Order: sequence, then structure tokens, then C-alpha cells
Amino acid sequence: MGEMRKAIEDFQEAMKMLSRNNPETMRDFIKFMDSVLKEGYLDTKTKELIALGMAITARCKYCIGLHVEKAIKAGASKEEILEAATVAILMGGGPALTYIAEVKKALEEFG
Repeated sequence: MGEMRKAIEDFQEAMKMLSRNNPETMRDFIKFMDSVLKEGYLDTKTKELIALGMAITARCKYCIGLHVEKAIKAGASKEEILEAATVAILMGGGPALTYIAEVKKALEEFG
């Protein structure tokens, strides 16, 4: 199993643990997350690229892997993903730049 897939699996296991402990809260959070990411005025690909940019600036390895994979599934090209990453670097500076290594890993694994 690849590193990014393992990171996503670890996150999903943590979500299951939280769901067992706080079922109503987690059910509501997942419902909110699904509602935000569905097609609306913005298409899914655009929303996933935004989420990826936010993940980079937040320096969240799990989120980067998840949103690179989802962006690819939504039709994003490697070039679009890297351009979104560049915008994240603009907004997040040097610390965000270091997380491009995680984007590279996810592209290699899911692309």
C-alpha cells in the first residue's frame, strides 16, 4: 500500500472511531462535507482543487492525499493540480511550499 493511501486509510479509521463515540456529530459533519463538495455553482473538480489548496496551506498530509485523489477522479489534470498547488504556495508561503512533496507523492500514487 502506498504512503498516501495509508494516510487516507488512517484518517478513515480515525473517523470511524469518532463516529462510534459521537455518532450524531460525525453524521452531521459528513452530511455537511458531502453537501459542500457536491456540484453546485462550482463543479466538483474546482471544489477539489480549492480543497487541495487549503490542505496545502493547512499543512495536512492526509487532506492533501485525499484531495489529490478526489481531484483526479473529478477530472483534474496533473497540470491543474500543480497550478492549484502554486496558488496555495502564494497564499501559504515557504511552509506551504514544503508540502508540495506530499502533492508529488499523491500524484505519483493516484495519477
